[in-house]
Amino acid sequence: MEKILEAIQAGASGAELSSIPLPDSYRAAYVRREDMGMFEGVASADKDPRKSLHIGNVARPEIGPDEAVVAVMASSINFNTVWTSIFEPLPTFGFLDRLGKESELGRRHALDYHVVGSDASGVVLRVGSAVRNWKPGDRVTVHCNHVDDQDPSAHNDSMHASNQRIWGFETNFGGLADLTIVKANQLMPKPSHLTWEESAVNALCNSTSYRMLVGENGARMKQGDTVLIWGATGGIGGYATQYVLNGGGIPVGVVSSPEKAALLNELGVEAVIDRKAEGYKFWKDDVTQDEGEWRRFGKKIRSLAGDDPDIVFEHVGRQTMGASIFACRRGGTVVTCAATAGYMVEFDNRHFWMKLKRLIGSHFANYSEAWQANRLIDMGRIQPLLSAVYPLEQVGDASLKIHRNEHEGKIGILCLAPTEGLGIDNPEKRELIGEDKITIFRRHGG
Repeated sequence: MEKILEAIQAGASGAELSSIPLPDSYRAAYVRREDMGMFEGVASADKDPRKSLHIGNVARPEIGPDEAVVAVMASSINFNTVWTSIFEPLPTFGFLDRLGKESELGRRHALDYHVVGSDASGVVLRVGSAVRNWKPGDRVTVHCNHVDDQDPSAHNDSMHASNQRIWGFETNFGGLADLTIVKANQLMPKPSHLTWEESAVNALCNSTSYRMLVGENGARMKQGDTVLIWGATGGIGGYATQYVLNGGGIPVGVVSSPEKAALLNELGVEAVIDRKAEGYKFWKDDVTQDEGEWRRFGKKIRSLAGDDPDIVFEHVGRQTMGASIFACRRGGTVVTCAATAGYMVEFDNRHFWMKLKRLIGSHFANYSEAWQANRLIDMGRIQPLLSAVYPLEQVGDASLKIHRNEHEGKIGILCLAPTEGLGIDNPEKRELIGEDKITIFRRHGG
């Protein structure tokens, strides 16, 4: 790996990179099958990713004909890495075992360790015999939609594919490593003005937010729409906020501290709700929600934006879904992609059906949507949410911060990249877009 890194830093050609032998093993962050029961009896909030995430060498798998080997310069932490590390809601080895039964190449994934990570930026080192659009030396980012295009269910919207998976969560050989193996249709051009770590944090969350708000499979936001965004400075909320501003909407951002409110104000958001300062308690107890609090929340939104939200950007789950359904305007849309505060959601169906609202489930993005979202990053219309950077050796510490919600935006992880700030291919473009715009989350979260 040292020779590969030296070659990349020296600007080696694809032919030169191809001539360097690939190592038989590589450094990676992984969980072990034997540890699946280590947190039994421990409350979810007390489970510590530092105890389950290991850093060590793993064997390099063979490459499939439609795959590429990528030298990972940087990656990032997503909630699915936390879920894998605490074995919730299920140990991910069940996903790997099912993939292992599908094909000869699928069998590679069913191992006693799981290399995690669903984001990456890096350099292509090898491509399989069926790969047409990519070659060694290409600088890329990697999106996480892992899908087999031999299945007819994948050919309308690949997120509907019966065998659609999230790379690094439901597959092995993820991005928190010095190498990764990915399908060629996961590759996208690296934004030329960004560093490796800035490029690495976008694909999963940015693409998810694009599909939810902009793409034809989501809420289809239009100019003038009022959009309520939970966690508006978080991993997906920070991108959602930018899409609303970029698309002529009116964002109403919900955050949990004055510091996060200040960040939204700097982004250009005028309507901000600090939920902790307001003291909202949407649940009276474990089984009873408080409609009075829903009404107080809705009144606050109207006081800031002048109307009920046309769209609610939901990803919190049990804690907020009742309030989201209630607050959404008549005929409006709630779009949800996650449940970070609990999966078993409840809401008053009268406020849903009688007011003709829609609830859309959304999950990551197809290749076209991910590509368009990446293009907007490359154009400088959407900025990376990088707020902190850790070395791969400290992936457990970074995951713990995500688990405890002690972060803003996204946390980047340096893999092969020895330091921050490397990988900028077009400094003139970076200057034109503006350093202050590109690094706004880092300045607030670092």
